[in-house]
Amino acid sequence: MKPSSISKTLEYAFAQILRPIIRLALSHGVTYPALAEILKFTCVDVAQRDFKIHDESPSDSRINLLTGIHRKEIKRLREMSVSEATDISETVSLGAQLVGIWLSRQPYSDAMGSPKPLPRLASVGGEASFETLVTIANKDIRSRVILDEWLRLGVATINDQDEVILNTHAFIPSQGFEEKSFYFTKNIHDHAAAAAENLSGQQPAWLERSVYYDALSAESVDELHRIAQQTGMDTLQILNRKAIELESCDTQDPQKHRFTCGIYFYSEATSPRDVEKP
Repeated sequence: MKPSSISKTLEYAFAQILRPIIRLALSHGVTYPALAEILKFTCVDVAQRDFKIHDESPSDSRINLLTGIHRKEIKRLREMSVSEATDISETVSLGAQLVGIWLSRQPYSDAMGSPKPLPRLASVGGEASFETLVTIANKDIRSRVILDEWLRLGVATINDQDEVILNTHAFIPSQGFEEKSFYFTKNIHDHAAAAAENLSGQQPAWLERSVYYDALSAESVDELHRIAQQTGMDTLQILNRKAIELESCDTQDPQKHRFTCGIYFYSEATSPRDVEKP
């Protein structure tokens, strides 16, 4: 395929990929000028991070050649920094760690990997309590702080026996836009990174597969969704238990790596959508 043909193919792909992102942005008041500024900043940031020569950052002129952005704009953009919600990231990461332990270790889960109801206080439940679970992950934060946040987000409830009940088999807040945005960012980035590297010829290719049918009834899709939820959660729980086991053995390795493995399911009516190629 000729370079110009590849560019046109990618432009069409980007137009389709960006549709749900643009829809989300517009529904929350993020307009084109803001998106354009984000895109310019990201182009410059990627160029200087990922297109180095001999480990040296590219010059403004080379970034201009790579991105087409004016050199005056490049100078301004290189001095900017991305604002990160550090507190949200740390809170959500701690919550995910707690859920991972709850689903994989005795006495917090049963033989099938289902989370047990945990007495709220160590004075009642001892080792098998929510209070003790929190201290395993972080001794510097009180369990009441985590519990109050989980109750707010809908991650957990408390029953009549003063036991903490995990509402989901993964840390997916039912409320809290910033917390859900954290997972949105992380999951979409890693899925897109795997797909992009595969398209660029990454060898061996990352696992990035899906099943697609377009002539099913709504009832059939609902049935398939239930199967995907159950089998998908089974897979994630197996990986979670194995990751915690391996992590405990990898404490001496100076070079750390992270991984993401996700499951997703999406459906919509197959009425024609005539989207012109750019």
